[in-house]
This record gives sequence, C-alpha cells and structure tokens, in this order.
Amino acid sequence: MRLLLIRHGQTPANVNGVLDAEVPGPGLTDLGQQQADALPAALADRGIERLFVSTMVRTQITAAPLAASLGLEPVALPGLREIEAGDTQGKSDKVSVQTYISTVHGWSGGDRTTRMPGGESGTEFFERYDDAVRQIVASGVEVAAAFSHGAAIRTWASAASRNTPDHFGTQRNLENTGIVEVEGSFEDGWRLVDWEGEPVGGEQLIDRTAQDPTGERF
Repeated sequence: MRLLLIRHGQTPANVNGVLDAEVPGPGLTDLGQQQADALPAALADRGIERLFVSTMVRTQITAAPLAASLGLEPVALPGLREIEAGDTQGKSDKVSVQTYISTVHGWSGGDRTTRMPGGESGTEFFERYDDAVRQIVASGVEVAAAFSHGAAIRTWASAASRNTPDHFGTQRNLENTGIVEVEGSFEDGWRLVDWEGEPVGGEQLIDRTAQDPTGERF
C-alpha cells in the first residue's frame, strides 16, 4: 500500500518552540488552519481512500477539510500521537529541547532502549506506531493518509524505510503539513517514495520565524 504521513498544521506551541505532546493538546493557529484548508486542492489527485488521525486535536482539525472534500470519516489511532515529551513537557528552554531531540536522535541511531526522561522508550514508541500502521494496512486500501506529528513521522518513516538510513529523518525538515510518503508492507518492507518537507499549498504558508523544534533538522 501507499501511505501518506501528513504532519498537522501549525499550533501555538510550534510558533513558540514549546515541547507539547500531551493528549489532546492545542488546536491550530490561524496559519495552521490555512495550511489545513490548502490540503484538499493539493491532495485531490492522490487517490486517498481512507483517513487516519491521532488522538491529538491538532491532527483532527487539520484532517477535517480534506475529510469533508473526500467524503471520508477519519479514524483515530492512539499510536499515531507525538513522541512523549516526559519531563520536558511544556518547556522551551535549550536544555529541555536538546534533551528531547538527543533522545529521539539516539533512537534513530539504533539505541531504542533509551527512555525519554519521564516518558516512553524508543522500543515502546516503535511498538505503538507500528501497531497503528498495521491497523491502517488492515483497512485493505491501496492509498491511505495518516495525520500525525513531526518527530514521530520523521523517526518512524526513516527507520521503517529500507532505502534510507535510520537517521535520515534527523537530516530533513518536516514543517507543518509537510508529507512523507512511503509504500510497501511490513512483510515486504517499506520504501520512502517522497519527502515533502515544506507545507503543501505554497510558500505563503511557510512561517520562517516559528521556533519549531520537532519540524527542524535535529
């Protein structure tokens, strides 16, 4: 199958560089809503048959315009949520941001036993994200779109894709409504098809001033 992993639209936390992985979390900024509104036209010809979202509000709001245009009801999967921030939740200082990023970077480097301080381990993250993707595969469709989160998409897609090194996502940006496209299966392996790091819909939807730690290169 072909899976489009779409990062949610911009949130206030993205603007201010705050680590926020609590469920259900915040909604979107005005720009975030504009980014979401651009998705139907941008993805009209992609053949999407099913939509999936995380249990975080920002993915659900982002998916709503596309869902309405396609006449689809998004399915919420808890495993698609952002990587837990643990002790760094709600913080924006350099030490906290570096702790979060370095932990995720370590998972990408192969050390999945390390635990986010006060949060989940790499092993636990991959298990629950794999489970979510298995549920998407089980839907039986050829093309699906899943609305998820910056660090989660970058980390899972890079590790799952056989044609990229596990740390690939640490070297690529994934701004709000950026899309990572993979194809394949767990049995035959996944392959990275495309990495669209900037928001779909044009440069006017890019916020160059946002302090977005999970969207920038690690």
